Amino acid sequence: MNNVSLTAIGLLIPLLGTTLGSAMVFFVKKNINPIVNKSLLGFAGGVMVAASVWSLLIPAIDMSEGGITWLPAVVGFLLGIGFLLLLDIIIPHLHANESKPEGMSAHLKKSMMLILAVTLHNIPEGMAVGVVFAGILTGSTAITVSGAIALSIGIAIQNFPEGAIISLPLSQSGISKGKTFVYGFLSGVVEPIGAILTILLASLIVPLLPYFLSFAAGAMIYVVVEELIPEAQEGDHSNACVIGFALGFALMMVLDIALG
Repeated sequence: MNNVSLTAIGLLIPLLGTTLGSAMVFFVKKNINPIVNKSLLGFAGGVMVAASVWSLLIPAIDMSEGGITWLPAVVGFLLGIGFLLLLDIIIPHLHANESKPEGMSAHLKKSMMLILAVTLHNIPEGMAVGVVFAGILTGSTAITVSGAIALSIGIAIQNFPEGAIISLPLSQSGISKGKTFVYGFLSGVVEPIGAILTILLASLIVPLLPYFLSFAAGAMIYVVVEELIPEAQEGDHSNACVIGFALGFALMMVLDIALG
């Protein structure tokens, strides 16, 4: 299978995770089991942190030639953090673990805020996938195919509960299952779109690829620290998050080092 075909598959894997999560509305009458949800969130967080280091930051450093080799990684990483922080400030949205407005008059607002929250955080994830596959398409030896695919799978796992977070509560509020599935699916469409745009941009500006890689790493770390970990640590069974995180981190580390 050539790199173009692998890239197409890699870009669609995260969307598959969101789609499957949204489809839970057709099979589950209640919300996802808290232990399962926390384990998935922790696992996804571990994968994303490990991927940020081995699939994004280390390749960014390896690709930097001349001068201060760590500078692109540091600058891009901080810009990624700052970009997501700015989006969180200027775009009103509701975090998944915040209290939600009650009543039918507030239902549309709650729905839009939930969808916007998930969609907002899918943007940097799509960028992260796009930038690693851009490196593969441009022939970078610092990025491995196995690492890129593992990153896509990790993000897909993280997207599964996000899709369910949209579809299940909305269905319980009276919206048809078909519509809630579509809302969840559409929240994930921004990922392949963002990935394609990133590939097109990165392929035109190859010297800036280390900045793109580290930018994506910063954005992903922000999502983990701001969203995944706080949500997984809330309430009972927080140890499930820790175990999931450790397993996800270890798996991604093995895929990147042993298979890369």
